[in-house]
Amino acid sequence: MGLFARGYWTPDEPREADIAWRMSWQADKAVPLLAGEAFCEKPPLTYWVAGGAIRLFGTGAWAARLPNLLYALVGALGVGLLARRSVGPLAGWAAAAALGTFLLSYQVAIWLATDAPLLAAVSVALLGAYGGFYAERSAERLGSYTLMHAALAIGFLSKSAVAWMVPALALLALVVWEKRWHELGRWELYAGLALQAALILTWVWFVYRGPDGIEHLKVFFWNNLAGRFTHLEAPQELQYAAAHRNTPGKYFIELPMYLWPWTLLVAAALRRAWVALRAAGRAIELRPVRFALASALPSLALLSVAATARNIYLAPALPGFALLLGWWSRQVVTAPDRWDIRALRATAALLLLAVVAFAAALLMAQGEARSSAGQAASIGVAVLGLIAVLGLIAAAALVYHADAAARSAQLERSQLALLLAYCLLLSAPASQLYRDVDAWQDLPGIARAIGRDARQRPLILMAPDETTRAIIDMYARTDAELIRGPLDATAIARLRERLAREPRALVVTLLPGRELAGALGRMAERLAIDQRSRAGELPAWIAASGMRIVHRYALPNGRRYALLQAGA
Repeated sequence: MGLFARGYWTPDEPREADIAWRMSWQADKAVPLLAGEAFCEKPPLTYWVAGGAIRLFGTGAWAARLPNLLYALVGALGVGLLARRSVGPLAGWAAAAALGTFLLSYQVAIWLATDAPLLAAVSVALLGAYGGFYAERSAERLGSYTLMHAALAIGFLSKSAVAWMVPALALLALVVWEKRWHELGRWELYAGLALQAALILTWVWFVYRGPDGIEHLKVFFWNNLAGRFTHLEAPQELQYAAAHRNTPGKYFIELPMYLWPWTLLVAAALRRAWVALRAAGRAIELRPVRFALASALPSLALLSVAATARNIYLAPALPGFALLLGWWSRQVVTAPDRWDIRALRATAALLLLAVVAFAAALLMAQGEARSSAGQAASIGVAVLGLIAVLGLIAAAALVYHADAAARSAQLERSQLALLLAYCLLLSAPASQLYRDVDAWQDLPGIARAIGRDARQRPLILMAPDETTRAIIDMYARTDAELIRGPLDATAIARLRERLAREPRALVVTLLPGRELAGALGRMAERLAIDQRSRAGELPAWIAASGMRIVHRYALPNGRRYALLQAGA
């Protein structure tokens, strides 16, 4: 549902869609292009694959996201095989299910971005790292480490050197923890570097040979990597440390939300792991616990000191938490204690609250959908609503069953019931909510309207953000002129100069504020939230630059645009 039942949503998806669309037909495949300009934040693998899907199936959001289904399956398979090998079959299923349903990994899987292939690559790389680190024969060690390097090459081509972070830190942490310093000198660990170098350097060579190759490589490997951790001397648009500023403890504070709805189960797994490690130390049967902690905690600590912070940056560490949860699932079935039972029952209570929240959201959505639809459409809305309600009822029944099973110490059955209840919530009820949010995110509709209204006239984008550039390029015009931000006196002077040369040109600008509508609008009115932007208040620069509005465009609870032209 998350992949195929909705359009492109902000943030980022319109930008990624435009880059993939460009990649589907541009001649030079080495450097991604955003609205015709080099976009050197990420290597091109994600855009190659999504562009291929677009070329085959069209520009629909479902087509661009089709490869994400493969990435999600590969990621679950990688961590599932790792847990199965290190703990057992039940742990394999539990770890795969956890990685597929952590709120953060689910968000990554359904979002059109470079994080989905990165997470899949890291999961497979950790499978190879575990096999190589604990192999008893040289051939097995070589094969496992080669698998790790192959996966890391794919991860690098998806999102650059960040792909190395989790596997490298995990191996270093294990070497220190288990005092196996000789592992760093094994030739099998480094043999696969040749494969990784061959794949990466081939792409680097094509970038280098292209126009502005040196500058593009600098942005790929200096601004976009070092610039995430510290301030660099660079143009404003390359100041990556200035966006998404980190704060002390941000990742630790938000970690419970990333792991939802299994947060309390992970907490129970950490408690059990702590007890087991204190009792048995370096016992062989605790290898999966040490590997899981080494795969999750060092990366969490490193990201906490970075200059920038976004939730998706932690996604590559989620396989470690999934492996730990898989190990715990096996332990609680064989030897449960009261803390494990409490964690399962508390998780059931959280999911029951989620059922209530989904029900409330559906009630509001159904009321608005019926009021805005015709009679025939209202019947369809009612049918879809009935399906969603049945899904909610089934989810509530499963939650009740999970709680009852936990009380009677049937913990495997309790875990399965919780998983099925959560999957139900993410399907039938969620799909109805996606339909409503799609109306707030119909940016292609706005872009097509701008394209029609600006037909046969030059078009200028005034200090646009990446989303605006992307939707105009993909759905309106590929030849729109750009006046870069920030929106200050210099930008306004450039606009006046351009209009003096071409007075027929039209200007697209993003208006501040949102057109709050429906339930959100009524709530804003009750709470006396300032909605002056709805009443028509315009940025002062429009009048100051001698412009007037010829068309307005707005989405309910979404973005607002204006099409301007010179003259009173």
